[in-house]
Amino acid sequence: MKYANEARAEGVPVRTGEILYEAMPWLKQVTGKTIVIKYGGSAMENPQLAAEVMADIVLLKILGVNPVLVHGGGKAINRAFAKFDLPVEFVDGQRVTTDDAMDLVRMVLTGEVNQQLVEAMNAHGNMGVGVSGTDAGIIVAEQADPRLGRVGKITRINTPLIEDLVADDYIPIIASIAIGEDGGCYNVNADVAAGYIAAAIGAHKIIFLTDVDGLYENYPDPDSLIAEMSLGEAEAMVRGDKLASGMIPKLASCVRALDSGVSAAHIINGTVPHALLLEMLTDSGMGTMVGGLASAQFLNVSPVSKFAAKLIENR
Repeated sequence: MKYANEARAEGVPVRTGEILYEAMPWLKQVTGKTIVIKYGGSAMENPQLAAEVMADIVLLKILGVNPVLVHGGGKAINRAFAKFDLPVEFVDGQRVTTDDAMDLVRMVLTGEVNQQLVEAMNAHGNMGVGVSGTDAGIIVAEQADPRLGRVGKITRINTPLIEDLVADDYIPIIASIAIGEDGGCYNVNADVAAGYIAAAIGAHKIIFLTDVDGLYENYPDPDSLIAEMSLGEAEAMVRGDKLASGMIPKLASCVRALDSGVSAAHIINGTVPHALLLEMLTDSGMGTMVGGLASAQFLNVSPVSKFAAKLIENR
């Protein structure tokens, strides 16, 4: 027999109840809806942290959200280049991807990084399904620049496989490799791929898990961290010259998704434990939210579940 004063810390049940209650209005906004999550960079390097992120995504699934995960793996690719002593060449700041390098990139992203994420997610139930952007022609690309080799520019997204997996209550985990219109494969930027996929499937939100606290107007000045900005402000920032190079594809992808009817985009620090849950399910949130349209009801938005449709308030 165990007494309550031995098993429960004073005040914890009340505080836990308050936290759960605080999450209710945010849960009503996302349950039954499709959310694209882009995961990569340093946020993916710590195995323990990556396992926690996968657990958080599973929790969102249990709560009724339909997550779609898109990932890169630049640091793992860098390690593989060094291991196999492949030369690294840059043109205008972009890495050249030769045919041999493309084979290695494909092996690392689909055979190593993707499967590690699938394994971590499926520790909580068999719902994570790893796919490459080449599977069922999910991501189609053409050569971006002959000087860059197998670096691709996305031309279209084929959504049936993603939609089928979501409809069957699986969580797609998509590696950012594209099938080329020439029949080969292309390496595509994972931030850009996530934006295209969110737009194509009519996601309700897109979230970028990165290794900084959000979007800064004057990086790295901590006082310039932006909590919220409009679509117009984001477009102006993309056209300007203040963004760090790594943020340009993220914010441009936010703009592309919002222009297509995605209601909001978020850029958050994925190295903070449970950042995804804090951003989506608490009043304070964290990171930067880029606001889109107040209503996307006339646009191509993924359908919500029957239960989620009942959560509309009569006021």
